[in-house]
Amino acid sequence: MIELRFHGRGGQGAVTSAELLALSAIAQGQYAQAFPSFGPERRGAPVVAFARISPDQIRNRTAVQKPNVVIVLDPSILRIVNTSDGLAADGVQIVNSSLPAAELRSAYKLGGKKLVVVNANQIAAQEIGRVITNTTMLGALMRATALVDKDALVSEIKERFGRIAERNIRAFNRAYDECVIVE
Repeated sequence: MIELRFHGRGGQGAVTSAELLALSAIAQGQYAQAFPSFGPERRGAPVVAFARISPDQIRNRTAVQKPNVVIVLDPSILRIVNTSDGLAADGVQIVNSSLPAAELRSAYKLGGKKLVVVNANQIAAQEIGRVITNTTMLGALMRATALVDKDALVSEIKERFGRIAERNIRAFNRAYDECVIVE
């Protein structure tokens, strides 16, 4: 089983990212779940979402404590949350930032074997017209992990976003191509 934790702020799409990933896995015959962890927060407040993907039925319904993958949709989260908490030693951390990977790892003590950096804010602003980084970060996630088939995820994006899907798919593809992976 692969467990993922998404860190973002309300309105950025962390919950939607987890859902799209889970729906893509289910469409490919895997078992998956996605769920948020937040209270009565408002737009802009820190939010955490979780996802699990497995070839076998998933019975665990608790929050992900020891993720294999951590996705950080908003770089400001790094200043207030230890996103490496519980991350597997061989895990992957995917961060939205304009900073170089070495600087990020040093400044925020980022754990995991693999660090993936993408300037999702810039890509989203240019392609979507708004700094909503969910589909952008999914592009970097697919490049780093290939947890589900890329086309299956694009199909879910088309279904979810309708008339604005093409802009989201462009952002997804750019992040896939432009992310920097450091091991």
